[in-house]
Amino acid sequence: MAGRWWGSAWAGRSPVPHRERDLGAGAMTIADKMLPPEKSSDSRLGTDSESLRRSYIQHIAFTQAKVPDYATKNDRYMALAMAVRDRMIDRWLATRNAYYAQPNLKRVYYLSLEFLIGRTLGNSLINLNLYDACYDAIRDAGDDLEDLRELEEDAGLGNGGLGRLAACFLDSMATLGLPGYGYGIRYDYGMFHQRIRDGYQVEEPDDWLRLGNPWEIARPERTYRVRFYGRVERYLDEDGDLRARWVDTQDVLAMPYDTPIPGYGNKTVNTLRLFSAKSTRDFNLDYFNHGDYIRACEDKLRSETISKVLYPKDDSQAGRELRLKQEYLLVSASLQDILYRFRKQHTYWNELPDSAAIQLNDTHPSLAVPELMRILLDEEGVSWDEAWDICQRTFAYTNHTVMPEALETWRVDLMEHLLPRHMEIIYEVNRRFLEDVRKRFAGDDGRVTRMSLIEEGYEKKVRMANLAIVGSHAVNGVSALHTQLLRNRVLRDFHEMFPDRIQNKTNGITPRRWLKKSNPLLSYLITDTIGDKWVTDLTQLKKLASYADDASFRAQWRGIKSTNKELLAVYCRDRLNLTLDPSMMFDVQVKRLHEYKRQMMLILYAITMYNRIRTGAEPDPVPRTILLGGKAAPAYYQAKLCTKLAACVGNTIRNDPAVKGKLDVQFLENYRVSFAERIMPAAELSEQISTAGTEASGTGNMKFTLNGALTIGTLDGANVEIRDHVGPENIFIFGLTMEQVAELKTRGYDPAEYYHGNAELRTALDQITGNHFCSNEPGVFDMITNRLLREGDPFLVLADYAAYVECQERVDRLYRDPEAWTRMSILNTANVGYFSSDRTIQEYADDIWGVKPVNVTMD
Repeated sequence: MAGRWWGSAWAGRSPVPHRERDLGAGAMTIADKMLPPEKSSDSRLGTDSESLRRSYIQHIAFTQAKVPDYATKNDRYMALAMAVRDRMIDRWLATRNAYYAQPNLKRVYYLSLEFLIGRTLGNSLINLNLYDACYDAIRDAGDDLEDLRELEEDAGLGNGGLGRLAACFLDSMATLGLPGYGYGIRYDYGMFHQRIRDGYQVEEPDDWLRLGNPWEIARPERTYRVRFYGRVERYLDEDGDLRARWVDTQDVLAMPYDTPIPGYGNKTVNTLRLFSAKSTRDFNLDYFNHGDYIRACEDKLRSETISKVLYPKDDSQAGRELRLKQEYLLVSASLQDILYRFRKQHTYWNELPDSAAIQLNDTHPSLAVPELMRILLDEEGVSWDEAWDICQRTFAYTNHTVMPEALETWRVDLMEHLLPRHMEIIYEVNRRFLEDVRKRFAGDDGRVTRMSLIEEGYEKKVRMANLAIVGSHAVNGVSALHTQLLRNRVLRDFHEMFPDRIQNKTNGITPRRWLKKSNPLLSYLITDTIGDKWVTDLTQLKKLASYADDASFRAQWRGIKSTNKELLAVYCRDRLNLTLDPSMMFDVQVKRLHEYKRQMMLILYAITMYNRIRTGAEPDPVPRTILLGGKAAPAYYQAKLCTKLAACVGNTIRNDPAVKGKLDVQFLENYRVSFAERIMPAAELSEQISTAGTEASGTGNMKFTLNGALTIGTLDGANVEIRDHVGPENIFIFGLTMEQVAELKTRGYDPAEYYHGNAELRTALDQITGNHFCSNEPGVFDMITNRLLREGDPFLVLADYAAYVECQERVDRLYRDPEAWTRMSILNTANVGYFSSDRTIQEYADDIWGVKPVNVTMD
């Protein structure tokens, strides 16, 4: 059975070439040979392999309108996806009915600008328990399931950890049976498709929808009008009360597309609803009739630009305005949809907090606070005090930021121009809030300035985090260390005013995708050893600890890691034209490229090892392949130079006979969810080396640990809790602590002191400056060395370098003992159960949302 999980190469099966199929050339031939009359009953709901095969053939014919001989690979993928989707829709409808059958049901709405869901087919097969049956069905139809799965594009709906976390949370809500909905934007293009050309990152459009998306269902009947610009006018209502209304606006339409989110081991299928911007009219017929064809379509093009691209560059006025439009389109359309559902079963507005829990994933949806206030005040005639009470009891806010300077702000003049009524409401919220601050902390003008929703200065700005905090009943950090930072530093003033508002909800990951789906070999071994309850209760992995001292089990564990390394090497050879040696240690750092994540420190270590090996200072090194991957923001040139330096260092190493085969550095282009699912099972060492106090949590650290990689890292983000759970003896911790970082910066950090005090560090930096790794582009890395030596090294790379190199020496010593390394690997996986997103979501449900599971049954 296990062989089916990783494709025909391991099951001893291969797909039948299309030319060898005897499927006929017409619809009647399909009916005669594939769908005989005695089996003509509806096969869309059957979960056996024959029903799935029939459904697959039916969709080739009746959805893709092809006969099998002429069906393209994409036709076959689409037909398979539709066959699987059919089996979700029955559960989807049953879930909806179960929710509406409870008139007092409280739902949770998760608003996020990103949902990095990756590919849907494999995850759906796992959660619906259809993988084995589907494998057989597709084989019997003459195709290969794994080949078809590879055709699916990663959904371009996110960039990094924030979006991946949101996707894990949706999976856990469905698995726990919680009535949850995700709301986001249906971007036509993802962030970008990354290519590496001559070492440089090149951004290409991520046109993930170009061949269609079989998982979504358009809901044009639920399209909502979203307004921008205009002005605010005052008028007296029928009771003589002065009221405001937003008029003369420019409107766009937000059309929803629904994606089913199936739970594991139950019948629940929740909904991810994504909005696409549409014009209120496709074109101006008058302009068209007069021959001005471009102007005739101008309004359509301008409107639909809003949902065109994930994270448009915001280094221009137009870019900033487009980004703010995206955020408002998300909250306006989402709230209209939430309130439409609320009105179906409720009459009184004060019932909203008992019917809906709205979670703001970071500050991007913070405009939901003034938008709900606007609806209640201006459209429903609710008094200010009642409206504000409803808002606060409905909203909760997740903070993902450690550094105060990274908190989102918007210029007041832009807000006044684009959303004039919302700016008025924000001003009034701020006036009332600061009155309370002054009463509570009389005479503390500094505190008033810091807590204000408006940042004063040459350019007035709205502080979106402050707005979200004031407008919510709960605020949470995403790791214990992060929450400590929020309470004691970043949001200290708010914590002192609202001591019960800020709480911790340590992030988690879904074990369905990040172990059962991505690492089928290890998943099968674990299930064969301790049973399958770990899939929905990750703490069951604790039972593996007793097997860490079993030599036979260690050998199986080690063999699976070796096989996963070979599979990754084959993939990189075939898809990226890279050569990886699976006999070497796989040392991996894959994540968004940013200075605080310190990819630069890993590259400096690689240079140090290169120098040691070629000079004979390290005559017998542990063979190591360093794998880096991740995307840098298009305008973040400092981070983008890391790809160039990594490529140049790697080329130098591979061309040096004294080093080749002992050390390698490779950059893995276009890192994404589906690629991560191949990398995580193959990794042996996980690099989690951000400066202490800069990473809110991280979830890559959890995924690597779950798959048996050992961690080398600082005491930053969730690394602290991982250390506590796996044991300090089973993790490689180095570097300055958060307190030591603050102390060093207060004392005065001088990177030159470390440069002159460490010969190996000095040699490495001099080689970078001296063009040793890129002689054909003199000075190309000056920006990097200037940042480290002359601009203060803001993330203390040089300060932690020596401790990092020494820690890597400890890694080498352990790796030379395969039995000890494997034992530690098993213990890491055994003790990572706390970091399941199921646990995180259950804590949200109990402590913040107040929602209960609903049992979905099938009649």
